[in-house]
Amino acid sequence: MSRYRLGTIVFAMGALLSVAAGAQDYPTKPITLIVPWPAGGSTDLSMRAIADSASKVLGQPIVIDNKAGGSGTVGPATMAAAAKPDGYTIAQIPITVFRLPLMQEVSWDPAKDFTYIVHLTGYTFGVTTSAESQFKSWKDVVDFAKANPGKVTYATPGTGTSLHIGMEQIAAMSGIKLTQVPFKGGAETNAAVLGQHTMLQADSTGWRPLVDAGKLKLLMVWTGARSPNYPDVPTLKELGYPMIYDSPFGVAGPKGMDPKIVAKLHDAFKKAVEDPAVIATLAKYDMVPNYKNTEDYKKFVVEVTESERKVIDTLGLAKK
Repeated sequence: MSRYRLGTIVFAMGALLSVAAGAQDYPTKPITLIVPWPAGGSTDLSMRAIADSASKVLGQPIVIDNKAGGSGTVGPATMAAAAKPDGYTIAQIPITVFRLPLMQEVSWDPAKDFTYIVHLTGYTFGVTTSAESQFKSWKDVVDFAKANPGKVTYATPGTGTSLHIGMEQIAAMSGIKLTQVPFKGGAETNAAVLGQHTMLQADSTGWRPLVDAGKLKLLMVWTGARSPNYPDVPTLKELGYPMIYDSPFGVAGPKGMDPKIVAKLHDAFKKAVEDPAVIATLAKYDMVPNYKNTEDYKKFVVEVTESERKVIDTLGLAKK
């Protein structure tokens, strides 16, 4: 055997052993978890609790990096384009990552550009209005919108989010026209409706402190059953809309991650959503664990993409 060929084989074996050792020793430094929403919102706070618990299992800190914008897609898209698949950069994956490519040209392919790790939980969504608003119920909104087409404005955390799509479905079923005002996240939508810059807010439970303080009024929730925190507030189904919206989410990394590293991350995050302290934090925002393992999460991505395609087509929002 030639020295060149022998050297090539030795080098290749060394590289393979190095990769294997890397996966075996992982993690050896802090992990960055991209949260594609502003700091202080319900997603940010819940992901911080989950990350803190998972970091104790992994033995390394998980550092939150807030990259807001693009209806929750800027962070994952940045990761997919630039991060190494070494397990040290991962991201929360909102449902807009699957939906937005159906609506417009984007830089990522959800079927090819991510390594899906674990599915975690979902949201309680609701529609609020200022406590000083003329609207005391959802019926008041519908009646006003029928008399004033397009004049009812609502704040969302971005175009293409579940809040935007859900509100457009509700409007279509009600025979009314509503006007969306997109923002980057819950802090901004709270400010918009609180200051009556928009008439309504459609968002997850980052509004809860303001509702509890009597500054905002909760008109509806989008869960299957009434919230135990707001037993007097009707669900979508009770108002005549046969829908449940909880926009479930999980965690993924860039494409090409080592399955052994994926397994370590999966196990740590699974233990995190079983942690009583994490469950208590999620409960503050009406969120409950919705665990799916890696394989089931991959299947879910395919299923939710197809179901979203049908909704987008029905609403006439599909890209041309």
